[in-house]
Amino acid sequence: PGWLSVSTMKPLSLGVFFLLVPTLVPALDPLSASLLMGGAAVTWQLFSPHSWLKCRLLECCNVKDTLNISGKRKVFGQHLAVQLVLRALNANIHSKRPKKPLVMSFHGWTGTGKTFLSSIIAENLYQPGAPRRRFVHHFNTVLHFPHASHVHLYKEQLQNWIRGNVSACPRSLFIFSEMDQMPHGLIDSITPFLGYHEEIDGVYYGKAIFIFLNPKESAGTKGITEIALDYWRRPKGREDIPVKELQDLLSEEIFSNTNSGFFQSQLIQKNLIDYFIPFLPLEYKHVKECVREELRAQGHPEDEGIITEIASSMIDYPSEEDIYSSKGCKTVASRVILSI
Repeated sequence: PGWLSVSTMKPLSLGVFFLLVPTLVPALDPLSASLLMGGAAVTWQLFSPHSWLKCRLLECCNVKDTLNISGKRKVFGQHLAVQLVLRALNANIHSKRPKKPLVMSFHGWTGTGKTFLSSIIAENLYQPGAPRRRFVHHFNTVLHFPHASHVHLYKEQLQNWIRGNVSACPRSLFIFSEMDQMPHGLIDSITPFLGYHEEIDGVYYGKAIFIFLNPKESAGTKGITEIALDYWRRPKGREDIPVKELQDLLSEEIFSNTNSGFFQSQLIQKNLIDYFIPFLPLEYKHVKECVREELRAQGHPEDEGIITEIASSMIDYPSEEDIYSSKGCKTVASRVILSI
């Protein structure tokens, strides 16, 4: 079947083959014997789960020994999100056999770094040169699940897709965006894959990673902003905001809100989402850093006048105080182009 790959085959038949090789070699001429032994060695490498040759010639979804998601590509103003994600990823990948897949749900305003951070994870998770497109699977709810009337069909397709890809690469990464548009009940179809199971029908899911992206208008985002504003007005730093307060808020709101893709979801009821990751609204200083980084990316000098002008024009919330950018850094690239 199309879902199977060489990495899912049992090594037993290969072991039997290698036991037979010494008995076959004496009956062959030297050239044939050499070819047989060489072919056997290559075959063993290709079927071995940690083969260097397989990684070179075919595909290899082995992850890096260390992760760096806060290096050259910066996620500005999101110390909570970066710390939580890095801690969660390191705990998962350094466990020889995690008890369950890693499941994270990202929440926050547009332009605060949710999609950006998920792309950095995808880029940094696997060994250099690995064909990430075969291991990273992005589902856009509006594009892939547009019709609520087809939810039963989508459930079957989604289960088959996850089952097949995890069979081929246990360390598969699945990203679901626009979760507020998810047809009701659809996301529950993957509940069996996210729980504490040794294996399901011979497939082990504990190394897989699932990320859900929730947009500005989704449940929970308003609460994040209100808590951030409260700390700003006290005044206290955003670094003082307790993570648990935000996680509890998000869990409650996305479960009870009818406009949430997790409305009354089994994923919440069964506590299968490991981390609710809050992305705080961006302040003036964070937007300035975004503009500065974009100037560098476009090959322009860091003109402080342009940086100040663009950042100032983007700070618009709340209207009477102008503390945050309601668009985050979403439109920075186009504004830099227009300002040069």
